[in-house]
Amino acid sequence: MKITDIKLGKISVPLRVPFKTALRSVSSVEDIIVEIHTDTGNVGYGEAPPTGAITGETTGSIIGAFKDHIIKTMIGRDIDDLEGNMKALNSCIVKNSSAKAACDMALWDLYGQLYNIPVYKLLGGSKNKIITDITISVNPPEEMARDAINAVERGYDTLKVKVGIDPSLDTERLTAIRKAVGKDVDIRIDANQAWKPREAVRILNEMQERDLNIELVEQPVIAYDYEGLKYVTDHSDVPVLADEAVFSAEDAMKILQMKAADLVNIKLMKCGGIYNALKITSMAELVGVECMIGCMLEAKISVNAAVHLACAKSVITKIDLDGPVLCLEDPILGGAVFDEKHITVSDEPGLGIKGIEKIKYLD
Repeated sequence: MKITDIKLGKISVPLRVPFKTALRSVSSVEDIIVEIHTDTGNVGYGEAPPTGAITGETTGSIIGAFKDHIIKTMIGRDIDDLEGNMKALNSCIVKNSSAKAACDMALWDLYGQLYNIPVYKLLGGSKNKIITDITISVNPPEEMARDAINAVERGYDTLKVKVGIDPSLDTERLTAIRKAVGKDVDIRIDANQAWKPREAVRILNEMQERDLNIELVEQPVIAYDYEGLKYVTDHSDVPVLADEAVFSAEDAMKILQMKAADLVNIKLMKCGGIYNALKITSMAELVGVECMIGCMLEAKISVNAAVHLACAKSVITKIDLDGPVLCLEDPILGGAVFDEKHITVSDEPGLGIKGIEKIKYLD
């Protein structure tokens, strides 16, 4: 099975409600789709979201990475040479992690098809069902409380609450949500790099003093401030999850060696795909640190790849893969089934994607 062509396209999927964080506000998913075609007729699918505020990648840069580097490198290669393909992909251009992730997952998709086995079983296959949290966007406290109630009524028992736009209001936001949903719902918060280290400790400890029972805080300080992240980890009553600070296996190693965070968040779009994510899970497992698997604001193809990884690795204990349920519609045929908080992986070969509706192919 050899690669004969790589096609690029675009999809646009509206969200149920606007997605608001300390870094951005988005009303639709606008992603680049990758199709890797082979001489056997098999097709592998990948997806890359332009998330300039986090990865630095735009629609144009993702397309450029493929046209100028990735496509030229991959055409003619044999799908059976998975290790060689991954090394070629990761060395053909620096950074551009989302573009690489889209190619990476399409290659895994085809490798699974070649051997007639789903990717999660190729990787270990510890389970076939997982449960995700759901994101509550940052808004005025009363609106966030209403959104939280709606999520609980839909069956969610873990909420990921965005904070950080106005730190003086963050405790009030969480107080309103906790009052609205009661004590039996887990609440984790994501500051998206919005706080200074000492400010983060003060806010987090205040939240716990108010008996808000926060499960964890995600990336409280700026991504490159590893010392600041460690300060929060050492002084906060709330466990700290490193997210934007982890773009690579090398980043993860540094954080684990410094003990700068209690947990590590893996996102395929940050680390460049499943191949590199596996390195992070191995390191975390060695030192006894649990991982979360997360996503950007993505449609189902790329989140589906993350589901396969989550179902394969028991060190991934926390799931934040709500991208598809935040969308108003699903143009992706096949793949994992997202039934609110319940996600069931496909047992079809590869990643199980069958096709895409409403895709606009690029020249």
